[in-house]
Amino acid sequence: MNRAAPPALASPRRQTGGAGAWFVVLLVLALGAWLWWHKPAQTGAGRPGARTDEALPVGVAAVVARTVPLEVRALGTVTPANTVTVQARLDGRLEALGFEEGQPVKRGQMLAQLDARAAQAAVEQMRGQVRRDEALLENARRDLKRYRQLQEVDSISAQQVDTQAAKVREYEGTVQAGRAQLKEAEVLLSHTRITSPIDGVAGLRQVDVGNMVRASDANGIVVVTQLQPIDVRFSLPEADLPQLQRARAQGVPSVTVWDRDERTLLATGTLAAVDNRIDANTGTLALKARFDNADGALFPNQFVNVHLALGEMPQALLVPTAAVVPGRKGNFVYVLTPEGTAVRTQDVVTDGEAGDYTLIREGLQAGQEVVVDGLDRLRDGAPIRRIVREAAEDAPPAAPQP
Repeated sequence: MNRAAPPALASPRRQTGGAGAWFVVLLVLALGAWLWWHKPAQTGAGRPGARTDEALPVGVAAVVARTVPLEVRALGTVTPANTVTVQARLDGRLEALGFEEGQPVKRGQMLAQLDARAAQAAVEQMRGQVRRDEALLENARRDLKRYRQLQEVDSISAQQVDTQAAKVREYEGTVQAGRAQLKEAEVLLSHTRITSPIDGVAGLRQVDVGNMVRASDANGIVVVTQLQPIDVRFSLPEADLPQLQRARAQGVPSVTVWDRDERTLLATGTLAAVDNRIDANTGTLALKARFDNADGALFPNQFVNVHLALGEMPQALLVPTAAVVPGRKGNFVYVLTPEGTAVRTQDVVTDGEAGDYTLIREGLQAGQEVVVDGLDRLRDGAPIRRIVREAAEDAPPAAPQP
């Protein structure tokens, strides 16, 4: 009996279904990434975002024309109106001090007293010498008078009269020299009492009582500084000279000084002096302003911000400083189109700042609207939805030159 042959084993089929599915998934992901990357809507900053026809909400403000006070700003240093290093005029022992450190002193007030015994003795000696010479002179004059009476009756020779007259003139010279030496001694005696030459504030003492002081001591005894009035020195670029000269021709310009943060007004004064030449090394002109400093707000060597008023600029165009965008070719702003539905870029030339505002010299007209909020998402021609920002009612405080 023939047995049936076993069926031949079929070749196993390749399992290709899983690999194909992964390929389809990867293809879909790549296509989605390509579409996302090449979206047609791009913002002004170059970032992918909203569609090109999406209106961006932005804050706007109007360009206004106002009369603005002009001023220039500079860094200044407070300097005393007068500073005196009080020194001894002769050597001697310091007997007493007549001031308190850091306290006000008056002109003529005794600041230091030196040992005056030697100087007093010299004065007494010279007074005695002068009295002796004056007595000799008086006696010689009386003798000369008698000699001339005797000469009238031929009882004495003319030579004796002439000799006596010469003796009188000799004594007169001696008395004159003695009186001059007495004055010198009295001056030296007065130098033992050292007084303040100005009204001011005494600094820290440089020597203690009981020490020897000498006229050659460079540090002196104390430094007296005048604080009322007080000066502030500062410099301006030579480009500001014509405007400064025009302002001075109209009167004395006013000057205000502010603290380092320019938040606190320290004092108000006037321009006191302008240097007679421009520094060739720096191209700047040195100036000095004077302040009463009645409240003591200014202190020597203090750094301050100086605002020098130079008149007014009528009908100056102002925009919020936030609207001005620096670019590679200069500053520009985003200006709303007449319809108010889109923006365009407009190059501008600025002329300094006034508080939160910037002066516009060229590029804008009063009444135009500029974007102040939402600038980072804008581009030229972008559609916008305006949000009006109210302009300030009061004019900016000042407009400094750049």
